[in-house]
Amino acid sequence: MTVTASPSGAGKRGKARVLIVDDSAAVRQALTEIIDSDPGLEVMATAPDPYVAAERIRHEVPDVIFLDIEMPRMDGLTFLRKLMSQRPIPVVICSTLTEQGSAAFLQALEAGAVDVITKPRVNTAEGLAEARRRICDVARAAARARLSNRSPVPAMQVERKLTADVIVPPANIRRARAVVSGSIVCIGASTGGTEALREVLTALPPDCPPIAIVQHMPEKFTAAFSRRLDALCAIEVREAADGDLLGAGQALIAPGNRHMVLERVGEHHRVAIKDGPPVARHRPSVDVMFRSAAQAAGPNALGILLTGMGDDGARGLLEMRNAGARTIAQDEASCIVFGMPKEAIALGAAAQVLPLTRMAAEILRIRAAVPQP
Repeated sequence: MTVTASPSGAGKRGKARVLIVDDSAAVRQALTEIIDSDPGLEVMATAPDPYVAAERIRHEVPDVIFLDIEMPRMDGLTFLRKLMSQRPIPVVICSTLTEQGSAAFLQALEAGAVDVITKPRVNTAEGLAEARRRICDVARAAARARLSNRSPVPAMQVERKLTADVIVPPANIRRARAVVSGSIVCIGASTGGTEALREVLTALPPDCPPIAIVQHMPEKFTAAFSRRLDALCAIEVREAADGDLLGAGQALIAPGNRHMVLERVGEHHRVAIKDGPPVARHRPSVDVMFRSAAQAAGPNALGILLTGMGDDGARGLLEMRNAGARTIAQDEASCIVFGMPKEAIALGAAAQVLPLTRMAAEILRIRAAVPQP
């Protein structure tokens, strides 16, 4: 199958246009209703399999493709690989929430997909509202992904977001505190973050400082993602469990659909896994982890905010900086989506703005640069 296409143009009134490819008519209908409810998005077309999708792309190029994995005639991974080799378009994998699906999702990210979501659960009003938020946020982020020269999509007005207050109450933080067993690193990422994290973590030696990570990702997928990184890295990478201590040469990734906070226990730090509402429209939330790091580690922490849509992590990174921590935002040129780092820079939260290739070296610098009280 060859994918050719006529030049893309702006959707009506500047909307980002979405092509939905799924063999389930019910899923196509649910996604269409959700996406069309957003004033900045429109469903350009739907297709029951990749062959129909390829024919549609020949006539008009979408801004984003929502793609199922298991379909008749050609599976989604094969179509994704062909598409990326011939005519790259931002692709979001829409997968069933299973262990098998998580393995396929990792292959899709390696093949060039920008994000993954679970198929919408619309059996309750709460489930529908959360599915709508997540799907529309991901669609807008994908429309801004830096894969090719594309017309910018106008900024959208979104509903009010909860802050980290609902999980970690604010507190007065003293900049000077006793130095504990060593520095810790906190990394937040969203769209494009899976590959960014791979690049950073694979460059680290086994004696690197302990690392806590929030990557926006559905539940169950974080476990598979952690195992994949663990197989590639010299350090240990695993999904965090409640009460885990942060140790050298180890990276703990927040489980999908749960918040992760840092706590100080004597001369050590541990993580606590918590339920609660989405914060800054996400669960887990980077803001939640960063605030807890500001309170628990202060100047003994390094905060890094990587690629992603929205503003999750920007306020938390500012709290870390105000507590004496070193703070870094990824630069625009190396971001897939320059959203979260851009917001942090605008707030004055980032003491440094660096390309992705510099992050590993900065993490290693803190081994010999623990601030003194």
